[in-house]
Amino acid sequence: MNVWRTAAAGVGFVAVIGAVMYPIYFYPMQHIDEYKAVQKINRANVDKSKTQPADLTIWSDPFKPKT
Repeated sequence: MNVWRTAAAGVGFVAVIGAVMYPIYFYPMQHIDEYKAVQKINRANVDKSKTQPADLTIWSDPFKPKT
């Protein structure tokens, strides 16, 4: 009887962790295009040179092919 209670507690713990992780990690990973569109809208009027610290270069995509 005590083994079943421990197993149920373990399964419950894993279920709670999964339920918490879904909206934080799994949903955004499954809806990448939606999040990219939102970021495009949010960053449209941001001047990158004003948000960067003085000695750092403006961020660029390291995976973008160099032309």
